[in-house]
Amino acid sequence: MIAENVPIRSICVYCGSQPGRDPSYMEAGRALGKSIAEHGMRLVYGGGTRGIMGAVASGVLSHGGKVIGIIPEFLMDKEASRHSLGSLTELVVTEDMHQRKHRMFEEADAFVTLPGGIGTLEEIVEIMTWGQLGRHRKPMVFANVNQFWDPMLELLNHMSGQGFIHTSHLVKPLVIDRIEDIIPSIVDAAKTHAEGDPALLSRM
Repeated sequence: MIAENVPIRSICVYCGSQPGRDPSYMEAGRALGKSIAEHGMRLVYGGGTRGIMGAVASGVLSHGGKVIGIIPEFLMDKEASRHSLGSLTELVVTEDMHQRKHRMFEEADAFVTLPGGIGTLEEIVEIMTWGQLGRHRKPMVFANVNQFWDPMLELLNHMSGQGFIHTSHLVKPLVIDRIEDIIPSIVDAAKTHAEGDPALLSRM
């Protein structure tokens, strides 16, 4: 269960609504869901029941955890099965993507990004931008399954080196290769933040 006095109760997961070509992506989704449930945390995610999204939600629910899905009305039929949505602990249907992203941010205490496409990338970049602007200090994680995020991380380092990430000390995502290390690392990062020492960029 969660350590006392650590303000992590809900984990927001960004990921693809497709399974991807590498089977390890779906396996990572299920494993992360299992870990979230076993640590007594709630999953906050985009409400999809297909692809990696569905794998994460299934991993949580099949191990007794709670899931809140947040999805805009226009994506209900594209990313989800209306029948499967009934198995979620809570479902929030928003008017548009803006409302969806804002509600996901409000409901979450930390953010994990699994492999995904343009939408997944846009979501975590926005959260990093808010961090850079000092709007939050919630832990952020790149789940680097089979080095999926290496090109993104290289780009971030390039941007920083060229002087375009002006408050890089506020953008400190954890980069974690092993799924089983993600939740413990988030808990540790939250403890460190609570003690007033920002978590350092790390690779595990």
